[in-house]
Amino acid sequence: MKPSKPSVHGRSTPISNVRFEEQKLTSFSGLIIFQKFFARFGLKERLRKCFRHLKINPIYGHHVIVLLLVVHLILGYRELRDLRYYQDDEMVKRLLGLKRLPDVATVSRGLANADERSVQNVRGENRAVIIERLASLRLARVTMDFDGSVQSTGRHAEGTAVGYNKKKKGQRSYYPLFCTIAQTDQVLDAHHRAGNVHDSNGAKDFIVQCIVEVRKVLPNAQIEVRIDSAFFNEEIAKALTALGIEFTISVPFERFAKLKTFIESRKRWHFLNREVSYFETKWKPESWDKRYRFLFIRKQVKKQNKAPIQLDLFVPQAYGYEFKVIVTNKSIGAVKVVSFHDGRGSQEGIFAELKSDCQMGYIPVTTRVGNQLYLFSAILAHNLNRELQMHVQPISRHTTEKRAALWKFEQIKTLRRNWLQRAGRIIRPKGKVTLSMSGNPTVQKELLHHLDAIENAA
Repeated sequence: MKPSKPSVHGRSTPISNVRFEEQKLTSFSGLIIFQKFFARFGLKERLRKCFRHLKINPIYGHHVIVLLLVVHLILGYRELRDLRYYQDDEMVKRLLGLKRLPDVATVSRGLANADERSVQNVRGENRAVIIERLASLRLARVTMDFDGSVQSTGRHAEGTAVGYNKKKKGQRSYYPLFCTIAQTDQVLDAHHRAGNVHDSNGAKDFIVQCIVEVRKVLPNAQIEVRIDSAFFNEEIAKALTALGIEFTISVPFERFAKLKTFIESRKRWHFLNREVSYFETKWKPESWDKRYRFLFIRKQVKKQNKAPIQLDLFVPQAYGYEFKVIVTNKSIGAVKVVSFHDGRGSQEGIFAELKSDCQMGYIPVTTRVGNQLYLFSAILAHNLNRELQMHVQPISRHTTEKRAALWKFEQIKTLRRNWLQRAGRIIRPKGKVTLSMSGNPTVQKELLHHLDAIENAA
């Protein structure tokens, strides 16, 4: 039905008076979904167990501080002092089970007073979240990606160091190593390190540890590993082979002049598609004991013309090649091996979301333990967002050659925009606590769908 003009247009009357009063209001009505999800998950009690060994018993327990940080990051805030802007929000207080939120100094002290054991317990709890999900899925194939990501800071923090940092040269940083699961788009674990270490520092033990954890719950699953050229060494290749792991590893050209000879002397290349061709051979570096399957790939690319040109003249485009080499123990065809290895790019998407939406790149305090807790709070915020979406929607795709995630996930910033950041009021009609919101039918449909799905999953 076509609406009339009087029913659409009205006066834009300026509001001259502004009044601030204590009311049971919230700017984040969508937190009711996370409140129910966290309760079903038992998240607060799980975090409480991580700090039971501490002898101190503050008013705001360490588990409350970590849970506050998870909520803080889900809401999209970055610095600790930003919590002042929602310290009176009713839904935040109800989710945390508090009548009053801690101030910034209390949160900072809580991070500083934790110990290494606390960090390892929170780290283990994050790992348990992912392991439980993998066990419930009973996957026949699990794909694990390993890579590092820089956390820079402009000030001094315990455990930071000046290392390779192409974006912020000379800044002190941490350089944690991450393990992500391609099928669920989650971070299984992180190995915290100073910023001046090589990518492969502690990598072998960390990779083996992550594989062992997954194999405990999925003993019959085929585990696959994808890593870049920084981790290319015989020890890692041997360890993965001994564990029965299928792997692909990028090979660094600068360390092996023989690779250049292979490419220059090659006359016949096999086509993968119109732009990419390859050949393969069994080879080993001189210091290695065993030969492996090496795939040499070249991609046709346009060459940049750096000479001055006249815009009114036709300039033909010259083409050249980019080369890369992959070592693998997979027995499948070269096309599938290349597609599989190229799927590593999805991990960069996880890092991008962690840094832009979950503030993983921020270093909040000067103590190493406090910064580690903040890092794992960011990882938990990301993983729980993925976990929530896996609870409320079915699997949307099967295993692909690139091992794309089995669900089509929404980024957390999309959830904030669509239904999390919604104004509401806590009321008590007939003594029953009720969250009252505006009657937007789309938001109503989304919220009720999520609440019903969580209820049915429980």
